[in-house]
Amino acid sequence: QVQLVESGGGLVQAGGSLRLSCAASGRTFNSLSMAWFRQAPGKQRDFTAAISWSGGSIQYADSVKGRFTISRDNARNTVFLQMNTLKPEDTATYYCAAATVILAPPGAVMSTSYPYWGQGTLVSVSS
Repeated sequence: QVQLVESGGGLVQAGGSLRLSCAASGRTFNSLSMAWFRQAPGKQRDFTAAISWSGGSIQYADSVKGRFTISRDNARNTVFLQMNTLKPEDTATYYCAAATVILAPPGAVMSTSYPYWGQGTLVSVSS
């Protein structure tokens, strides 16, 4: 069993920054592949970023590449999403996801690859 809890969402002006955190429990963190997905109202849940259990493989959606950075702190069982140069179109509920197997493209960017999910944290970017 794996439990995920996101935090760090909130309100920010366009061009600003925000850092999301996802704390995992119930399983050895080093064995988990982690990812962030986001979902705006009325839209599908989209892949945002992913990081392997070792931290050696990282993937980003084209829409956030160069602005967002995913990282993990295995000692604290936590994965982060640093979001810079935020845009109004980044407004969404951000979800943390985890898998217990090593994922490779295209599986790593598919929501169905991840059996464990957090409750989400809302990010609102104003213009």
